Amino acid sequence: MPITIDWAHFTPWSALAGGALIGLAASLLILLNGRIAGISGILGGLLRPTPGEIGWRAAFLIGLIAAPWLYAAVSTLPTVRIEASEGLLVAAGLLVGLGTRYGAGCTSGHGVCGLSRLSPRSLAATLVFMAAGFATVYVVRHLIAPH
Repeated sequence: MPITIDWAHFTPWSALAGGALIGLAASLLILLNGRIAGISGILGGLLRPTPGEIGWRAAFLIGLIAAPWLYAAVSTLPTVRIEASEGLLVAAGLLVGLGTRYGAGCTSGHGVCGLSRLSPRSLAATLVFMAAGFATVYVVRHLIAPH
C-alpha cells in the first residue's frame, strides 16, 4: 500500500511553526534553567517532588495542556480520527511509559534535546524508538490487519 499525502489538508507552515516553538521552548529551558525538556522527566519530577523544582515543572506541563486551548481560541483545531480501541490505546500508552523508563527518557528528551546536544545515548535511543515505531506500524497495518 503506497503512502499518500492529503495535500488539501497538508499544513507545512503550522508544522514548521510548531517545530520552531518546540525548539525555542527546549532551548530556553536549558539556557535559563539548565534543564532538559524531556516530558517524562518533567512529569516524573512532579511525582517525586523536590523543593524548588515543582513550580517550573508544573508551569511547563500546564503550558503543554493549555496550548491547544489557546490555539483553538484563534484558529480551528484539526479533526482527530483515531482508528484504535480504547484497550489498544491504554496498552500503547503503558508500553510507551515502560519504554521511557527503560530508555531513560522520552522522544522529546532524546529526540529533540539529546540529539541537539550530540548525545550518543540519545542517538541510539532515537534510532531504536524510530525503528520500533516503523516495525510496529508495518506489523499492525500490513501483517495483522491488511487492508
